[in-house]
Amino acid sequence: MSRYIGPVCRLCRREGEKLYLKGDRCYTNKCAIDRRAYAPGQHGQNRKKQSEYGLQLRMKQRLRRIYGVTERQLENYYAEAARKRGITGEILIQTLESRLDNVVHRLGLGSSRAQARQLVMHGHIAVNGNKVDIPSYLLKAGDVISVRESSRNIELIKQNVEDASGRGTPEWLEFDAEKLEGRVKALPSREQVDIPVEEHLIVEFYSR
Repeated sequence: MSRYIGPVCRLCRREGEKLYLKGDRCYTNKCAIDRRAYAPGQHGQNRKKQSEYGLQLRMKQRLRRIYGVTERQLENYYAEAARKRGITGEILIQTLESRLDNVVHRLGLGSSRAQARQLVMHGHIAVNGNKVDIPSYLLKAGDVISVRESSRNIELIKQNVEDASGRGTPEWLEFDAEKLEGRVKALPSREQVDIPVEEHLIVEFYSR
């Protein structure tokens, strides 16, 4: 399945939640879901009550859209989480949070996960001093993420860091704005991940 390249505000309206897919625009009064808090389409305002399966499907789609992963990628992440010891839903979210593109966004280097993915793919990001251009690269506790020396004067990155300074850095990460360098202190617990998802519904969807 190809990656979605249409209007992302439509996705937030479809899920009925602000998913912060548009970066800084999501924090302004221009956000589409603040102006039209109903599903897109001709019958968006007249939606019927969803079935149990419908709720599970919507929650799975919401998670996939938040992290910008394909259907196949999410299925693989779930299969890997199900093989590990622990609570499958929490392990799934922890894995998605440890993706390089997500961490670059969480550190404030990218205004959205889509923009952070682009920064990674264009070779602007290094992990432990080595260039990594794979957005799905999974980070571990202790890994150091930095903007490469040749990319530190990019105005977009500087502006993103300035704009994100008021929102703070998640407690499982640390960030030095002067050096444009961050570190994974530990993989996040579920309580440290602020996404509007009920992961048990996703586990039920894949366990059918």
